[in-house]
Amino acid sequence: MRKIKFKKSRKTQGNPLEYTGTHKKFESEMQLFVYDDLAVKEHVDFEIEDLKKCVFEGKTNWLNLHGLNEIEIIEGIGDFFKIDNFILSDILNTSRRTKVEESSDNLFFNIKSLLPTENSDNISAEQISFLIKDGVLISFQEKRSDFFTHIRERIREHTGMVRLKKADFLLYLLLDAIMENFYITIENEEDKVEELISISKNSADPEILVRIEKHRDNFNFLKRSIIPLRDSLFAIKSLKEDDDFKIIEQETYSYFSRLHQKTLELLEQIDSDMGMLESASNFFFSSQSHKMNEIMKTLTIVSAIFIPLTFIVGVYGMNFLNMPELKYQNGYYTVIAMMVVIGIIMVIYFKKRRWF
Repeated sequence: MRKIKFKKSRKTQGNPLEYTGTHKKFESEMQLFVYDDLAVKEHVDFEIEDLKKCVFEGKTNWLNLHGLNEIEIIEGIGDFFKIDNFILSDILNTSRRTKVEESSDNLFFNIKSLLPTENSDNISAEQISFLIKDGVLISFQEKRSDFFTHIRERIREHTGMVRLKKADFLLYLLLDAIMENFYITIENEEDKVEELISISKNSADPEILVRIEKHRDNFNFLKRSIIPLRDSLFAIKSLKEDDDFKIIEQETYSYFSRLHQKTLELLEQIDSDMGMLESASNFFFSSQSHKMNEIMKTLTIVSAIFIPLTFIVGVYGMNFLNMPELKYQNGYYTVIAMMVVIGIIMVIYFKKRRWF
């Protein structure tokens, strides 16, 4: 998991725009939806200069950008919509935690979208940022993904309430779609933890403990991602009492309250899963201890059986001249038979006592 390190340096300008993420191979692409209850128009493959004739006042405008590598496009969007430079810097700096910032004319929200990595115990993270200004919702994605495909179809097909609402309701739908990824990730982690518990019952491989610690790190990462999201959604709920803030309509706040409630449910689920993971770790050590006890018990029983036999062998191994049994014609066979009988009696005794 990548850690944030402090790097001391002097900048010649404030808030330099530089993409700090890992998805640097994706080209920037823009897509614009302009819609209301009566009609929808979709624009693709257009330039920044075309925004002036594509964006319509009085309608809901959703501008989505895939890929943050071409800084000039980000700057062009910032110039057209008069977005502060520090907000553009936060969009490009993927090490920032989830947060919300509001002013009288805009609302900025960034969030981490998490999904399990295929054929791996890792979790992939992508920062997605949203800005509502002048009735336009702008979303910035690090790479092309299908998080919002169903929302685009709802806009095209006029299903649900999305075409009846404004940009604030669209923001709710997009955030809700991202939060579904948290549920997918947690469910995937739960399946892998259950698999580890099952494997640990039949295997003493130390790699199991390594994987348990890896999933514990994953749950902590999920928790660190959801807690600031919970705080940000609570901050949005608090804006309902602010009469000067008009970007979110009063009836839409209830939807953001639902999202806030979902974050509480996610955190409770993570706490429960971390308890299950702790149980998996304890089970692994208990299983190892039990197996070790079984081994020691078997060795102890074998040793206990051979103690009297060793004693007999030691006695008759002494080299005294006056040992009458040494002169018996069947003495060897008698001692061997006695040793076998003693061994059988001890095994029967141990068995009745259920020592093995």
